[in-house]
Amino acid sequence: MKLAIVIAVDGPAAAGKGTLARRLAAALGLPYLDTGLLYRATGRRVLDRGADPHDAAIAAAEAAALHPDDLARDDLRGPAADMAASTVAAIPAVRAALLDWQRDFGRRHGAVLDGRDIGTVVFPEAPVKLFVTASPEERGRRRWLELLSRGVAADAAQVEAEIRARDAQDAGRAVAPLKPAADALLLDTTRMDAEAAFATALAMVRSRLNLLDPGPAKA
Repeated sequence: MKLAIVIAVDGPAAAGKGTLARRLAAALGLPYLDTGLLYRATGRRVLDRGADPHDAAIAAAEAAALHPDDLARDDLRGPAADMAASTVAAIPAVRAALLDWQRDFGRRHGAVLDGRDIGTVVFPEAPVKLFVTASPEERGRRRWLELLSRGVAADAAQVEAEIRARDAQDAGRAVAPLKPAADALLLDTTRMDAEAAFATALAMVRSRLNLLDPGPAKA
């Protein structure tokens, strides 16, 4: 039986991994899952209860009760959602509750999954692992521009500070800390626009999979 192809795309906040993973999935004809939404939705459900995202029991209960509709909410982005997501993601019971969900999705038909521990924990056996990063300054700038494009007033220096705080929390947590897998392909997008990053990533994926170039990739 042919194994489903799973492509793991990891990296810190605002590195561009979500857009990249979504485009890779379209180009390769694979389903796509933004696993960060699972943690964002869990964090948002905790906040909706007026609870503290550090409360492990409440966070685990909300993770277990997660519904697909929760992933379609329009309030899963922004500083409060960012920090709540990072906080609940450090709770072992939350990660355990969401782990099988992610694995089932990827094993069903293959997939491109993006997150922070896809290549190290969720699918360590994935044939292709990308670790997408960029400098904190550039990631802060991108997140700031994203917020402005959505009509959200934001201070550029504050946004960069929040990016750095998120990095420290994600890298320093005891459970599944943010780090590249030993066999991950590293892609630094600091000096790349979205098109250059996509072209580079697609070439890296095809090289790792030994695929013949089928022609122009779908956008």
